[in-house]
Amino acid sequence: MNYPFWDIPILGSGWVIGIIAIFHVMISQFAVGGGLYLPMAERKALRMPEGQLRTDWLNQLASHSKFFLVLTAVFGTVSGVGIWFAIGLTHPEATSTLIHNFVFGWAMEWVFFLVELTTIAVYYSTWGRIDDKLHLKVGWVYAVASAFTLIIINGILTFMLTPGDTWLAVAGTGHEASKFWYAFFNPTYWPSLFLRCCVCCSLAGIWALITASRIDGDKQPELKTTMVKWSVRWLVPSFVAMPVLMYWYYKMVPSSQKVLLQLGIDTINAGTFSAVTRMALVIVVTSATIIGVAYFLAYRNPIDFNLSHAMAVLLLALIATGAGEYSREMLRKPYVIGHWMYSNGVRVTYVARINQEGYLAHSNWIWGQGQPILSGYLTVPGAPAPSILNMPEFSYSRGEAIFRGECGSCHTLGGYRPLKSLLAGRDRANIGNFITMLHEYKADSPYRHYMPPMVGTKQDVNDLTDFLNAQVNGPQKAVQTAQK
Repeated sequence: MNYPFWDIPILGSGWVIGIIAIFHVMISQFAVGGGLYLPMAERKALRMPEGQLRTDWLNQLASHSKFFLVLTAVFGTVSGVGIWFAIGLTHPEATSTLIHNFVFGWAMEWVFFLVELTTIAVYYSTWGRIDDKLHLKVGWVYAVASAFTLIIINGILTFMLTPGDTWLAVAGTGHEASKFWYAFFNPTYWPSLFLRCCVCCSLAGIWALITASRIDGDKQPELKTTMVKWSVRWLVPSFVAMPVLMYWYYKMVPSSQKVLLQLGIDTINAGTFSAVTRMALVIVVTSATIIGVAYFLAYRNPIDFNLSHAMAVLLLALIATGAGEYSREMLRKPYVIGHWMYSNGVRVTYVARINQEGYLAHSNWIWGQGQPILSGYLTVPGAPAPSILNMPEFSYSRGEAIFRGECGSCHTLGGYRPLKSLLAGRDRANIGNFITMLHEYKADSPYRHYMPPMVGTKQDVNDLTDFLNAQVNGPQKAVQTAQK
């Protein structure tokens, strides 16, 4: 436990990342797809005969580019920084691994990102001010730069699920950088890249429907009809190729990670839905609904397609995006970096060492040298800790530190995935048996598929048991247990 713990009550730190990431992905993938949409739409307009429709198309695209600039360059950038802030506090060990192994990848991505910001600003501000062909070239430069940001980020994201045997063979030796390209072009890189490209195109069309829906169909019927129909067509490649690409991606996922999805499918009649299975069904249902709404309300009746309809499609896309990102995260369980680091930041190769030395052997983040004190109560160094006997609510310093380090990345005490509720009704012996089962981590344990082992010595197991017992059964029973 080398870092302090970022405590987010009720919600949990993991969902802070999730909420920011869902909105960021919606915007960042629009930045890629929309970056292709704008120059292609402009080229289409420039190829139209001179006339009112061509002028209307160019004016509409200029308006759409302003919307695009504000959404991607402002909100996309801010949410991207927010993700860095959140992952650095929530998963410092994993973030450190990504930075050390992909430092040049991040550097390349930031170069392309700066090109993105520059060219989109130039693209928007030079409508009608420079030659049409030159303006179109600026748009293509942006499209290429944004595509390269996706190409680079995709390698880092897929590495977290499938780092590959070549990288794993040298992980922890200090020679990981020598296998940079093996880690980058990992087993799920290509199917994930094509999947994301399809999603980017779909989001380009969906976001374009927002601005197209605001065109007055009574005053500009031809413009609205052609713009809405052309935007809807951007959804077609994604939904045609998606089943094939998702199957390809599934085949590349390690068999150990497929269990979560298979478990939900195999036991569907028994009601044991896994989270990945539920999210997969959400993706299928929302995607089918998007196609239905886009076709019947937009493509078949573009004049009457209004902002409310467009917002409904966008909301469905947000749900599908959230379900997709949640599924991708869940597929990694019980790891945050496949077969190298567990979701609580413990390296797989360190488990035996921690079991021998203790989880807190090298930690600076405990209070009172193991004395029982109030949760969150900071004492003066060297001063005696307050007694639990006169505290209305309390925790044990060591037990609380172990809970925060080993459990807190996925669980809270009384909010998201609450351990108080999950362990309710169990006495100390029962809670201890449960933690011991996680500590032993036997091959037939049902928790192996999605929970990391509880690592540490027998004393650590007892400390965590005492802390959770105090939280579940209240201070009075815990005090009685401590006095026996």
